[in-house]
Formats: sequence, structure tokens, C-alpha cells
Amino acid sequence: MRLRGRDPRAAPASSAGAGDARRLAPPGRNPFVHELRLSALQKAQVAIMTLTLFPIRLLAAAVMMLLAWPLALVASLGSAEQEPEQPLALWRRVVDVLLKAIMRTMWFAGGFHHVAVKGRQALPAEAAILTLAPHSSYFDAIPVTMTMSSIVMKAESRDIPIWGTLIKYIRPVFVSRMDQDSRRKTVEVIKRRARSSGKWPQIMIFPEGTCTNRTCLITFKPGAFIPGVPVQPVVLRYPNKLDTITWTWQGPGALKILWLTLCQFHNQVEIEFLPVYAPSEEEKEDPTLYASNVRHVMAEALGVSVTDYTFEDCQLALAEGQLRLPADTCLLEFARLVRGLGLKPEKLERDLDRHAESARMKRGRSLTLPKFAAQLEVPESEALEDLFALFDERGRGEMDMREYVVALSVVCRPSQTLDTIQLAFKMYGSQEDGSIDEHALSSILKTALGVAELAVTDLFRAIDQEEKGRITFADFERFAEACPDFAEEHLYPEQTQPQSCTQTPPAPTPNGFCADFSPENSAAGAEPFCKKLD
Repeated sequence: MRLRGRDPRAAPASSAGAGDARRLAPPGRNPFVHELRLSALQKAQVAIMTLTLFPIRLLAAAVMMLLAWPLALVASLGSAEQEPEQPLALWRRVVDVLLKAIMRTMWFAGGFHHVAVKGRQALPAEAAILTLAPHSSYFDAIPVTMTMSSIVMKAESRDIPIWGTLIKYIRPVFVSRMDQDSRRKTVEVIKRRARSSGKWPQIMIFPEGTCTNRTCLITFKPGAFIPGVPVQPVVLRYPNKLDTITWTWQGPGALKILWLTLCQFHNQVEIEFLPVYAPSEEEKEDPTLYASNVRHVMAEALGVSVTDYTFEDCQLALAEGQLRLPADTCLLEFARLVRGLGLKPEKLERDLDRHAESARMKRGRSLTLPKFAAQLEVPESEALEDLFALFDERGRGEMDMREYVVALSVVCRPSQTLDTIQLAFKMYGSQEDGSIDEHALSSILKTALGVAELAVTDLFRAIDQEEKGRITFADFERFAEACPDFAEEHLYPEQTQPQSCTQTPPAPTPNGFCADFSPENSAAGAEPFCKKLD
């Protein structure tokens, strides 16, 4: 895969042909990865704060939670489905003010001394739903506690001691992974509340569905937009010199983020309420279009790009296996473009062997765009041109089908490294013994990692003990079994940045305050993913 780089701030042209100088690459950094490097001075500060201010702040936050608990317990008694009384009783309004003050004190104790608020929060009758982005941390709870808006939460959250009681106070919409019909019920509840003319509290929803590093806005899930009512976009910013806030699927864990954030003298956060977005008739009929248009409005306010990466791309970015995808991998872009062709995952896996056999028979002969379209059995389109361009060496309108098969194998089977390598050996190997040379190994691994350059000489020499200049898959398999960390040791760790093979990255699951309840994007009764530390 030839990753022709471009400035991440520049958008690729979509109207040009496949053989021009168009440059496609991931839109900047991988949105699911956060790298946190501390300087020597910052490490010294953390050490001092850990021994002095950190325990005090942690104790103060715990005290505030304990103070809020009895108030929330009394106020949350009764049926959660009962419509709130209008107007609210005086004692409930007093409790609401007290809880907001206690929560604000808790954040102040944690170093959030000033929360900058821009714009005006709409009234519930003006916008029943608040859509917040980007979602990057559990610290995104700050606007929730400031407004006491309802949120969409996993049903399991209500059983958390103390915290669960505080959650129940804000009358959340619970979604259960155990109930096959829960997602449909959740959407119905949101519709009913959103169309209540302001009788219910506003609902805050993070439409991205998972945490990112705020470098772009990923695809919005349509759940917040299905009711077809006006929404108020709300954008979050954390303009801190050292980003200890971001909590993504690959990077510092939840406890480390909490520790480092409480060890900062001051933490900044900005909340901006954008004008209410009223959907057109077309957007009311098409929640996906509605979500996309709101996302562009929020991205413009943030000054970031949008990307069609989705929550599901976490699986590819963080899959187990001996080849960890680097932060600048092109395979996320490849997966996005394949989705754009409308090819279903089950069809992709079913056709993988057919494509591999065709590529093997061609023995590296180049394909043009029309032949590539015929091989995939899809019409020529802009999306296909963009996909073709990822493999178009030197922009000559030609590609090697073997590279497509290797990339597709990684996307379909992200954890099965050796299966992908074995498939590649069948396509690249000689007819006599299936062996390959160093150049072929370089092509295979560059495509499997989605990078433009990769030094494989050390790895090839380590496998080729007999110095024959060629290796077979059996040689590769034996070496991989004897040296399971071969990528880390021989493929330049500063480029590939693999995780230790002894650590199993968590499977993606909706986290924070945004449960994934979009019925279009989840099969009923699917097995739940492993839970990330929350």
C-alpha cells in the first residue's frame, strides 16, 4: 500500500480521476490513540503534587460526592418514568441548586477553577436534546453536572454505589445490553421526552458514541436525531498545555488520567452552546443526514476536520495480534472507503479467498480501475477511485491486486496476523516452493500495517538463518512462534509503536456518558463486548 502523504489539514480532492496527483491519507492522527509524554520538569511537578495536593484534592472530591448522595437519594425516590411535575416543587428546586453547587465545588477541588461558558443554553422547549462533541473523557461530565440534564447511560451504571444514586437523580435514559429490545425502547423514550414541549429535562447525548483524542469528529450515530426535533449543538474544549484529560482506547488508562489531571495546578475547560439547529423536512426523514449536517456545524466551530471513521473502527485500530497498527496507518482510511462502496462485512470475508486466488493467478500484473471494479463487482464511482488511489503506485492508474487482498484480510481479521501473512505468501510466493524475497516481505508488511515506508532488512535476516535470500511461510511461522515480539524488536518500535503482546487491549464498548443506542448500527441480541474500565 503506497501511502502518498499529504498535509492533514488539506482535504483530498474528490472530483479528480484515479490516475492524477490526488493524495489520500488518514486525516491527521488516529482519533482513537492518545500519546502522553511528560518532560523532566513535568514529571518533577507530578511527583511533588502527588505527595502534596493530590491526596487533598482526591479527599475533597470524595467528600463532595458523599455530601451530594443523601440529597440525590431523597430527590430520586419514586418512579423514574413518571412525568416531572410542572412547575417543580420548591424543595426540588432547592435540591437542584444545592447539588449543582456541590458538584461545582467538586470540580473546583479537582483543579477546574474556572469553567468558561460561551453562548446561551436553550430552554427545554426550544431544544429538548443537547448534542455534545467531541467526547474525549469522563471529565465531559462537567457540563452534565452544571446543567443537571438527563443522559443516556448503561443500565448497569445505576448499581454503582453513590455514583448510581447521583445518576438516577438526573432521570437518565437507561439502555440495557441484556435486553434485545432495549435499543428500540430507548429510542422511543427519547422521542417521547423530546416531544414533551419542555416538560422533561433536556437530554445530553454524545453522538460520537466513544472517546476520541479531539483531533477530528468521527461519524455521529443517528440516535439523537431520530426524533426529528431541534437540537442544540454544544462543543467542548480543553485548552491545556499538557493534555491529561483525553482518555482513548489506546493510551493512558482511567486511573492514570485521574491522577495526572489532579496533579495539575489548573485545568481549563470551555463549553460553547451553539445556536439551536432546526432540521429541514429532508433531515427529519433522514436522521443520518441530520447527524452529518450537525456534525459539520460543530466541526466548523471547533476548527477541526470530520472523518467517516466510526466507533467500530476501534476494533481495527486496537485489535490483538503481533502486528500493531501504527498511529498513522492508512488501513482506517481503507476500511472507511470499503464501507463507502456498500460492501457488507460478510460478503467481504466470503470473497476474500476468491480475490486472493485471482491475485495469485495474476502474479503481480497490474490492474486498471475498470478491471478493479469488475473484480469487486461494483460500479465505477468516486468512492472506488479513492480506494484505487491508495494502491496506485506513482499515480499511473495501475494497482497490484495482492495489496488489496492483504489490506482486506487485516480489516476482516484484524487479530489473525499469521492468517494474513500466510495468505500473502500464497500470492507472492514462487510457484516452486512458495518462498519470497526481502522485497516481497516489505510489500506484504507495509500493506498489512498501512504505511508507506518500513525497514524489514533486520527481520528478513533474522528469519533467513541459512542466508538463502528467500524465506517460506514455514520459516516465518517458526520465527514468529520463537519470537512473538518480532515486530517490536525488528520493525522499528518508534514507527509501529506496538503494545506488548502480554497486554490485551480492551475491546471497544460505548463509554462515558454516551451509550450506543442506534438501532440501525447494532444487531439485536449481539454478544456484548468486554467492558472497558469506567
